[in-house]
Amino acid sequence: MSAAAILLTVVALVAGGMIAAQAPINAEVAARLGHPLSAALWSFCVGTAFLAVFVLLFARGSTNLAAIPSMPLYMLLGGGLMGVIYVVVSLMLAPRIGIAAVMALGIAGQLIAALFLDRYGLFDLAQRELSAGRVSGVLLVFVGALMVRML
Repeated sequence: MSAAAILLTVVALVAGGMIAAQAPINAEVAARLGHPLSAALWSFCVGTAFLAVFVLLFARGSTNLAAIPSMPLYMLLGGGLMGVIYVVVSLMLAPRIGIAAVMALGIAGQLIAALFLDRYGLFDLAQRELSAGRVSGVLLVFVGALMVRML
């Protein structure tokens, strides 16, 4: 494996670890603020502020805001709404079932949805057939997630 491939792998692992840490941090914020939605709002406000700075620093000249009115509704609202649902569900479940179970079940859910998205080529993805190996791999992750949750 090349040095660049190793670096990208490490970056992906660190980012995944940050997602695992995000839910219990947000759960603690929810406990202090008194409601999970308040914690999610705080999380997204902080994230929006940082994103605004990053856009100004790195993407200012290449952002095409004129494209926004022509986007379909699922593009305008889908990603943000799904992000809110994920953050709220994660911070509500983390104290109840544990972060390892939340993460394992979340990854299993992502892979199940990914198989469906790939199979039908939704959202301009290349269509990929379901193979025994791909389905078996997702089933193994799903069974592993259930083991993390129940054992």
